[in-house]
Amino acid sequence: MKGAARAGRQPGFGDGDIMVKTVKCISPIDGSVYLERPVMELAAAEAAAARARAAQAEWAARPMEERIALVRAGVAEVGRDTGRMAEELAWQMGRPVRYGGEFKGFEERALYMADIAHEALTPIVIEDSPAFLRKIEREPHGVVLVVAPWNYPYMTAINTIAPALIAGNTVLLKHAAQTLKVGERLAEAFHAAGIPEDVFRNLVLDHATTEALIAGRHVDFVNFTGSVAGGQAMERAAAGTFIPVSTELGGKDPGYVRADADLDAAVEVLMDGAMFNSGQCCCGIERIYVQESLFDAFVEKSVALVKGYRLGNPLDPETTIGPMASIRFAETARRHVADAVAQGAKALIDPFPEDDGGVYLTPQILVDVTHEMEVMREETFGPVVGIMAVRDDEEAIRLMNDSRFGLTCSLWTRDAAKAEEIGRRLQTGTVYMNRCDYLDPGLCWTGCKDTGRGAGLSVLGFHALTRPKSYHLKKMV
Repeated sequence: MKGAARAGRQPGFGDGDIMVKTVKCISPIDGSVYLERPVMELAAAEAAAARARAAQAEWAARPMEERIALVRAGVAEVGRDTGRMAEELAWQMGRPVRYGGEFKGFEERALYMADIAHEALTPIVIEDSPAFLRKIEREPHGVVLVVAPWNYPYMTAINTIAPALIAGNTVLLKHAAQTLKVGERLAEAFHAAGIPEDVFRNLVLDHATTEALIAGRHVDFVNFTGSVAGGQAMERAAAGTFIPVSTELGGKDPGYVRADADLDAAVEVLMDGAMFNSGQCCCGIERIYVQESLFDAFVEKSVALVKGYRLGNPLDPETTIGPMASIRFAETARRHVADAVAQGAKALIDPFPEDDGGVYLTPQILVDVTHEMEVMREETFGPVVGIMAVRDDEEAIRLMNDSRFGLTCSLWTRDAAKAEEIGRRLQTGTVYMNRCDYLDPGLCWTGCKDTGRGAGLSVLGFHALTRPKSYHLKKMV
């Protein structure tokens, strides 16, 4: 789980003040405190969960069309001021305002799930005869806890919030400390659209209270996106409760450029997949394997492209790559680069003048890398990519699978049949061909190995947020 808490004095008290915990969002732009909010005490969190549980039956009893309409209205409300969204995201986590926030993807995912809701949740009728009615219905879990990350704070949250509400669940949202304002904006928008406060609540929680809500069975389903350690904490909290825990824990996603690839397209898209959002993407490209006949040209074109990036203040519309969200993440990226260079790798991008040794970090391309180096094994989560030459498909498949993560992979080829053939041998959640770093809401967002196990978006996303209930009704005739 990501976040930071400290002890502070509650405003309005004199000597003998009650000490309260607060959570702070430190802006990567200048290190200032952008937001600070009090952490909800356990008793208050339990009460909020109890109100959500009490409200759930009435919410689920509403016609599905009404729930869908309210979710659509909430989405539209979020989109009323995308300029504000972009600026607030720049202050909170450093993404340049030139990219316009996240509303396009946010809306696409939510509205797609609204469009398919009836199909996804329609009962499966096995028999409807004069003698029997036999069918399987989908029933909401009850109270869904969404623990959302900071790196794509609107889009990752809506993946679960929209289908959970449409399916008849109530939702408690615990957003990351780095993006506190996003949770507040989502709550404001959905309440303004008419969704009751007890049906959708934004809570500011610390780790201990979050885990206590799960362990105490105050919620019925958990969706967590974040680190491996955070996912393990969620599963430990749920141990013995039988509460489903859906996890998406990041990756070390590879790209493979075959000899028949469109080289220019591969360079452009794979470098964007590695560097966009300062590399802070769970499905970002962190390893690239290039068939040896294209290797030199691929590297040369990639270096030229990345050298043209403009690092700087994300509020400047000319900035193409902003700061890392926190110094902790920048330090990990720098450590991975330094470790690789110490073991013989070559760093091909000279330090940018704007690199301050802190959160403003030069994007980096490494060659002469091996899988003995951290940068090719552990999640860097920064604008750093290692590139290796490979002889053939067999070597590429072996190296792509040589990872403890399994979220996505990107294959670059003109041969779709070969891409399918290779894809079946890859240990991953999604196989892309000639693209990367995109969530198609019609497909299941899932992973394997240390990426965790979940099923977001698509029809399967609705199935994850509901449970099957069978009816075997014998009619008396």
